[in-house]
Amino acid sequence: MAVLDVAGFVADLKDHAVEHGFHVHDERHFVESYSLRQTWEVDLHPEEGCEGPVDLYLSLEIDPRVLLGFEDAVVGLGEDEEPEDTFHFPLSFTWALPPLPRGPDLLVLATELAGVGGPDLPLEVSATDSFPSATDAPERTLRIVAHQRVSLLGIRRGEEVPCETLERCLAVSRYLLEHAADWLG
Repeated sequence: MAVLDVAGFVADLKDHAVEHGFHVHDERHFVESYSLRQTWEVDLHPEEGCEGPVDLYLSLEIDPRVLLGFEDAVVGLGEDEEPEDTFHFPLSFTWALPPLPRGPDLLVLATELAGVGGPDLPLEVSATDSFPSATDAPERTLRIVAHQRVSLLGIRRGEEVPCETLERCLAVSRYLLEHAADWLG
């Protein structure tokens, strides 16, 4: 008997994201056959950005050792007892944009996004310059990532990713949508 419904949590996460103004496009579930590591990925964006250049990817990584440790802790307790809240899965939010001919100043962008994400959603801003051929100008792609932790005890209790986190993700997505036209030229 499983003590945790990860698939149900991912389904609830998608529903919760829709309630906060996102449109879900796709979902993938990967299982590594040797280690049994799992990854759930969900592609989404703000409802108003269906035709826009901004994509947001949610990624929940399942470490089987953490899952089995949590199950052992739960099985070893009585019915009304709960284990300590020391078991967590990483949840990443990754924003991606297409190559930008007029990419932003990364320091300015990182500073402005820090205000949007706030202290509860710290954001990593990076860019990659690619040269399609030696004579072409570089193409800059942006990548913004936020890392969170999801409590297994919270999943067991039926708790969702906090509304504030999804609202901040929506604000970051809208900020990027608003500025993408200038960056795309």
